[in-house]
Amino acid sequence: MKPDRNKTRCSESLNSSDKQEGRPGLIVAHHGVAVEVLFETGERRMVRVKRNSGHVVGDDVVVIAEVLKQMPRKTELLRRDARGGIHLVAANLDVLGIVVAPLSPSGFIDRAIVAARVAELQPFLVVNKCDLPETAELLTELISTYTGSVPIFPVSAVENSGLAAVEQFFAVGHRGAFVGTTGVGKSSLLNVLCPEIELKVGALSDYKGQGRHTTTVSTLHALSGGGELVDTPGFRDFGLVEITEDDLAIYFPGFEGHGEITCKFRNCRHRSEPGCAVIERVSQGLILAERYATYLEILTEVEKEKAELRSKGWKNQ
Repeated sequence: MKPDRNKTRCSESLNSSDKQEGRPGLIVAHHGVAVEVLFETGERRMVRVKRNSGHVVGDDVVVIAEVLKQMPRKTELLRRDARGGIHLVAANLDVLGIVVAPLSPSGFIDRAIVAARVAELQPFLVVNKCDLPETAELLTELISTYTGSVPIFPVSAVENSGLAAVEQFFAVGHRGAFVGTTGVGKSSLLNVLCPEIELKVGALSDYKGQGRHTTTVSTLHALSGGGELVDTPGFRDFGLVEITEDDLAIYFPGFEGHGEITCKFRNCRHRSEPGCAVIERVSQGLILAERYATYLEILTEVEKEKAELRSKGWKNQ
């Protein structure tokens, strides 16, 4: 008796349909040539990927056989390195913790805040190493500068102080990451907030120094009180990525609100335009001259970068 070809095709179609549906999951670790996917059931599975597959921690995916189908992202966190290369750090975050400590490079905070806001992430400051006497001066300066712009959390990972407030911040369901230059104590903070991961903390020749970054794999961790933290490889710079002059004018910390005063021109860059509300507030002392000078410095950098890109485009034509 010959097999029923119609039944065979139907069975193949059903099996194919099942395979095509796949299983939804979340990438919780990236190991370069493989990612770890967490499914709704709590099961975890390693799936091989190409080294430059584009998948990152935080991606929602559907696993079909041994293939990952990436779902649309809500947000992306990008950074530019010292050589101009652009890197995707993580996906689907909603907050970004900017970790600083004594000897953090100037300008890092402002660039990170602008980058976070352009990426539609809520930035917040974590001032670590508050057990050191010299951090008191830094904290006073940061509170004076950024109060009203971003939440500020003074903490000490060494003494395990101040971190309860950070945990409460995440407890509402935030998913975020810490960014900061090497040596500010990101790994130490993660060890306290997520003790089960036991990250290796780099040995520092001096606790006050910059140290050497030790994290090599991006991972996502659930906090005991709620919320999630993504640990990403450290970097010494946080270059602005895909930032326009208009973005900087809108998102620079300290320029968020002008009260009832608004700029005459919608695309005002706050440099020399007539009727500029920011310039008016600087003249009134409502915005510190030092902050305005920092803004102009970054604006010049962004304009220079755009000019160089236009020049390269013209030369390549």
